[in-house]
Amino acid sequence: MTGPKPGQPKPVRPKPGHPTPRQTTPGRTRPMHLAVHASAVDDTTVRTDTVRTDTVRTDPRSGSRSPSDFASFERLARTAERGLFDFLLLDEGLRLPEQRGRIRDPDVVGRPEPLTVLNALATVTDRLGLAATADATFHEPYELARRLATLDHLSGGRAAWHVRTSSDARTGENFRRGGHLDRADRYTRAAEFVAAARELWDSWTPDGTRRPFAHQGRHFDIAGEFTLPRCPQGHPVVVRAGGSDESRELAASSADVLVSGPWAGGRPEAGRALYADVKRRLAKYGRGPDDLKIMASAAVVLGDSAAEAHERAEEIRWQEVSPQSALLTLERVWGVDLSGHDPDGPLPDIDPVPDPRLDLVPDPRLGPGRTRHGDRVATAEKWRALARERGLSIRQTVIEAGARHSFVGTPESVAAELAESVARDTADGFVLVPHPASGGLDEFVDRVVPLLQERGAFRTAYEGATLRAHLGLAEPVWKG
Repeated sequence: MTGPKPGQPKPVRPKPGHPTPRQTTPGRTRPMHLAVHASAVDDTTVRTDTVRTDTVRTDPRSGSRSPSDFASFERLARTAERGLFDFLLLDEGLRLPEQRGRIRDPDVVGRPEPLTVLNALATVTDRLGLAATADATFHEPYELARRLATLDHLSGGRAAWHVRTSSDARTGENFRRGGHLDRADRYTRAAEFVAAARELWDSWTPDGTRRPFAHQGRHFDIAGEFTLPRCPQGHPVVVRAGGSDESRELAASSADVLVSGPWAGGRPEAGRALYADVKRRLAKYGRGPDDLKIMASAAVVLGDSAAEAHERAEEIRWQEVSPQSALLTLERVWGVDLSGHDPDGPLPDIDPVPDPRLDLVPDPRLGPGRTRHGDRVATAEKWRALARERGLSIRQTVIEAGARHSFVGTPESVAAELAESVARDTADGFVLVPHPASGGLDEFVDRVVPLLQERGAFRTAYEGATLRAHLGLAEPVWKG
């Protein structure tokens, strides 16, 4: 294993004498997997007007003044690698977020696309996995498989692909095919897309012989020769996200990692239920429980005492929902202009405007501005009931409807909860979504990772060079 690059901090090490995950008694401790998610702009994300929740751009320590400044991404990647994380996940934004014909956050203009950033990060990291979000609705198999394979070769086998399906018709206006697919077609296209990409990656034999490929299916009919040899780790790691039945089935059939939503609010039983359900589905595809890693999205807030941590968490919740963003969230439920309403006043007394095109409703439990498919009228009634019961304003309602942070407490209590969650089959690990006000990723790496290592719950060094090695995933069998 190579050492850190010049000027790069050394990895966190546990105190001498403490066991590594592989030194513990079998059955007592499973190694935990950790990743960090640096969110970018997309059309289902509402940014606040004064406080943005973007992990990269709001970190003042990076010294960055531009959303395309590489220094911000480099700092986050170096910190994650210092903490021995499995991978860094970058989002993709194919269109600027709009509402009522206006850009909701002009400050996101200039945000670079993820694969280019990750190729650059491959030159300043040695072991960290590099995961790019790429939409299966608007990309094409050949071009995307080639770009992902390029990243895998340049990084020495550390590439991953977060397969996303877009439901937004406005995004389609940026692409030749236009429009968008209905829900069922998006998932069938994504499944075929992954299959086609793997056929391309397998079109070269392991000994370097190039062979022609041909794929014919409902969504793709392609043939030719792939330009790159087989990837260093066989295939890039495939990541899926979500908790819907379709997402679970796709993950069970073809993904290497499933990122589930946050199970905040003291409900880890929801995480255990999803974990058990998805692991059960693997058998019908001839896969074992270790062939798919399930990682829960998590937000961590630390404090020197439990009281301090909870106070910081409450402050962050208010920062994430500004008065303007609260109104924008309500507009997406009601379907009308609510700019004249007072965010510190009551909810609108009018009913949402029926519009079948608006099949996404804000779900603050998934994070600021995130959405899900649902009934907007039912959502409005639920929020009205919450506001009446607790005497809440518009802004307070949006905040209260949102999720609590997944883990709030002292470093010791958070480390214990994380380790217990893995031990009790709630998740195989966690994808952290750090907030600058909670210390960003640095505080977690400096204060929690050493405690996890002392418990034997997390690695003390990278044991392999590829992302598949970090995740404990076997190299795919070549299908010639």
